[in-house]
This record gives sequence, structure tokens and C-alpha cells, in this order.
Amino acid sequence: MKKYILVTDSVTDLPDSLAKELDLVVLPLKYHIDNKDYTNYLDYRMQDINEFYNEIKGGKQATTSQLVPEDYISTLTPYLEQGNDVLIISFSSKLSGTFNSARLASIELQEKYPNNKIIVIDSKSASLGEGFLVTLAANEKKKGKTIDELVSFVNETIPRVAHWFTVDDISHLRRGGRISGVASVVAKALKIKPILHCSVDGELVSRTKAISRNRAIKALFDKMVETHDGNQEMVYIGHGADLEAANELKTLVLSKFPEAKVTINTIGPVVGAHTGQGVLALFFIAKNR
Repeated sequence: MKKYILVTDSVTDLPDSLAKELDLVVLPLKYHIDNKDYTNYLDYRMQDINEFYNEIKGGKQATTSQLVPEDYISTLTPYLEQGNDVLIISFSSKLSGTFNSARLASIELQEKYPNNKIIVIDSKSASLGEGFLVTLAANEKKKGKTIDELVSFVNETIPRVAHWFTVDDISHLRRGGRISGVASVVAKALKIKPILHCSVDGELVSRTKAISRNRAIKALFDKMVETHDGNQEMVYIGHGADLEAANELKTLVLSKFPEAKVTINTIGPVVGAHTGQGVLALFFIAKNR
């Protein structure tokens, strides 16, 4: 079987140690606070993730930058020179131009390396939902799947990786255009917590709401109970500097799915810039999203 590498980006929000264990090539996106530029490495070497969320909670606003074609070209060229094929699983095209950058880079690289396969897949996912998909893909790669077999597996799996999340401060969604200003004012006044998910097309969609943080946490679990596809071997929980809420959600998950291996990790700054401190997300295999 011809060698190939599995490539993704830092929006996966995977623990750095796990990304290394899975032998992933991870391209880091960038974010900016107070005219300072940061690179979102999975080990947070440029800024501690708790420091990031403290700044956001304190009122600072962060902006983010997508990857550009040159990022992919410079990273992938050495691997192609060594004869590797390349499979890229990218951040949702509905949420970032990163996928298009990967696509443009692949076209240019394919002309230069016509004997190598360079395949780009839109994960239609974000944060640990993308990380969940990439983890499954890496595990299948380790089992011996060819690149073509893995492409089929990933495309079949994308519609089944459920993303359910809530936020504690709705103003970040308002700034991002996810909800109207009027809705934001009403929600804050009534302490309403929106329940959102990432659709099968990779868009963020508001589905329902809960009054109070505790009910929002229970609502995420209820969505899992409602839509899950049998036994859950692997579940990911992401949080924005709220480990207590993540552990509360984990307890609920294990009460229903005691066999599940639950991984908790902080949601990184690229997604956190748009959701704020207190975001809480649940990822699992569902019948459909």
C-alpha cells in the first residue's frame, strides 16, 4: 500500500498528545487580540488557553484568520517529495475559507506532483466535532485502510458525527451574526441559553433553547439520547474554561452509556473567539446529525 499522510487543522481542538499519537499533520490557524497575533498550536505554546478565555471574559474581542494556500503548499511539499499521498480533512467550508485554501493548494500541488494523490475533504464540522471525525479516520488508517478506502469511510461518517452545543454568553453569537440584537437582549434578560448544532451542511444552526445553564447541559444530553446510533465507544466533550460543566455533562453521558470512553478538552481560541467563555459542546455518533 502506498504511504499517505492525514492532514488537518488546529480547529480540531484535539489534545496535542492525541494528535501526535494519531500521527496527524496539523496546520495551525491564527487569531488576534489587541493587535497581537497568535498561532493556534494545539499545545497552546503562544498563549495559555485559560489566559485566552480570561481575556475574552474580561471584554476583549478576538478575531481569527483562515489558512491560506501557501500554508498547505509549504507544509505538504516535503511529504510529497518523499512520495506520500495526502488526505486533508478540513474545517467546515460554511464556517471558514480554510477548506477553499486547501482545495486551491491541492490543485497547484497536483500539477507539480501528478503521480501523488492529493485529496481534500470538507469535514462539515468544527472544533472537537472535526477532531472526532479525524480521530476516527486516523484509527481506520492505522487498521490498514488505503487512502481511497479512508475517503469513503470519512464521507460516510460525516453526516453521523453529531455536534450539539450551548453558550453561556450569547453576545458572542450576536456579534458573529448568528442571532439578532433584539434576540440577544431578550435572551440575556431572561437568562436563556440557546441550544445549537452543526448541520449536515456544516452550518451552525439554532435548534431550541433552555432557561438556565443546568437545563442547557441537560438539553445537550437529551439530544444525545434522542439521536444516538447504538452503543457509544467514543464521546468528545469540549468546553470554554468550564471544566465543571464538562464533567457534569460527562456524568450524564456515562449514566446512559457506561461503555463510552469520554474525552474532555478545552475548545481552542479559533472557535472560542466566536462562542466566548462558557461554551459547552457534545460530540458523538448519531443516526444523523
